[in-house]
Amino acid sequence: MMRILSIGLIWLAFLAFDSEARAVTFHQETSASPSDEQKVEIAERRGFPVLGSSGDTLFLVYSRFGSMTPDDRAKRITQRVNNLAENDRYSSDSLKIEEVEGSFDLTYNEQIIITITASDAKYYDAEPLELAQRSREIIDSYVLTYQKENTLQAWAIRLGLTIAALLTAIAIFFLVQKGASKMIDWVTNRRNVLFKNLAYRSYTYLTEEQELNLVLQLIRIFKWFVILVILYLLLPVLFSIFPMSRDWSEAILELVLRPIRNVLHSTWVYLPNLFSILVIIIFMRYLIRFTKFVFKEIEAEKLEINGFHSDWAMPTYNIVRFLLFAFTLILVFPYLPGSDSEIFKGVTVFVGILFSLGSSTAVTNMIAGLVITYMRPFKPGDRIKIADVSGDVIEKTLLVTRIKTIKNEIITIPNASVLNGNTVNYSQQAEHQGLILHTTITLGYDLSWRKVHLTLINAALATEFVEQEPKPYVLQTSLDDFYVSYQLNAYTRQASKQALVYSELHKNIQDFCRDADIEIMSPHYRANRDGSDITIPAKDLNIGEGS
Repeated sequence: MMRILSIGLIWLAFLAFDSEARAVTFHQETSASPSDEQKVEIAERRGFPVLGSSGDTLFLVYSRFGSMTPDDRAKRITQRVNNLAENDRYSSDSLKIEEVEGSFDLTYNEQIIITITASDAKYYDAEPLELAQRSREIIDSYVLTYQKENTLQAWAIRLGLTIAALLTAIAIFFLVQKGASKMIDWVTNRRNVLFKNLAYRSYTYLTEEQELNLVLQLIRIFKWFVILVILYLLLPVLFSIFPMSRDWSEAILELVLRPIRNVLHSTWVYLPNLFSILVIIIFMRYLIRFTKFVFKEIEAEKLEINGFHSDWAMPTYNIVRFLLFAFTLILVFPYLPGSDSEIFKGVTVFVGILFSLGSSTAVTNMIAGLVITYMRPFKPGDRIKIADVSGDVIEKTLLVTRIKTIKNEIITIPNASVLNGNTVNYSQQAEHQGLILHTTITLGYDLSWRKVHLTLINAALATEFVEQEPKPYVLQTSLDDFYVSYQLNAYTRQASKQALVYSELHKNIQDFCRDADIEIMSPHYRANRDGSDITIPAKDLNIGEGS
């Protein structure tokens, strides 16, 4: 049954569009191309159509006849042709051509349907008799076709085809609905076999349940898509069955067919430009890969260039890659569709203006980031100090530098501020020559400076992370009124542990000075105490309880 209905629909579509094609052929046969000398005159004058019952144009009338204008002639001929089509006793043999004083009358049973004059013939670049014969063939074919399509048998066939089309559509809807339900049940029952969690490492992109819901949703969308397509095709099929609605059928089909044809045509025309874009992109891709390989070799110090440091390699590669991308865009831009459009150019200029006005600070930081890269004041992991911020560099980008302090604070500093200020790098020389830590104590003139030097150096050597070589040393930085300033200098290679080293060093200085009977005091404290007593606790001086 379904096969019979499908064959009926195909035959219906052929029948519907066959009469439309014949009508177009009639018009094309009548509208013969004029000669070059007549094109200007034809363009200056308007042709009026002779219409069939369904509104299709049979041929055009350009010239006057007696007192009748071309429009009046076309309307009168249209009325006569349609009256002829309504004549149930129409016979092709009765449609004749008669010559009357140089013109030709097309008559039916002595009634004049149309008169062809020499003025009419010149618009079709033909002789009057030839044009009369063409007009007779068009009118005769139209009348026969119209009567054939409007017989009781033809209407019965149309009604049958309409019912067949509707039943076929209903059957297809039922099959689509049932097929979709079967597919949903099949997928649901085999969910454990068909679906697994889509994950990469510890991140799950889609769970099993999400994948199942996605597939079921796609099945439902496809079902409704098929139903809508069938409905869309059903309407022009139904309209094409009846002569008065065949124009609607063509209009509905053109709603989709025209954009599809335009897209296909535009795609075909655009193919050469597309191939050019692909060649440019492929060439630039391999050029960028080769550039990356070269800079990777420089970074790994396998390829050495005088005056070019290895830590410049990847920043320079990023700059070169950006320039190559920009150059690729410049080469591809003329081949893009709509690149020569004024709207496209206006949007491009507008975006450029917005970028220029809104990114001045960002551009300043980017330029500062590039300068900092090639100045090499620090690298990630270094202990540095910028203004009053001290800590380890954890990230250095084109816009900002991020520092982690010893209190686990993350501080973000714009690169422009880094470039405008002073930067102290504690780590740069620490690994090779050692970082010199220094602290100052003040002691009285009554102490031997040699004993003080020895005590401070021993305290430094006993401190963890202080290097034994080079050996710590002491500088006497000033001789003040009441005391001498002693500066202890010690080497360490652990720049990131300065706070710990200073704390341990200060502890050892206190212990070693106490053991050497060296009293550390300030002049203000000395002025406010009894000079006969010392500040060292008795228990630390090993004084007995009975003393």
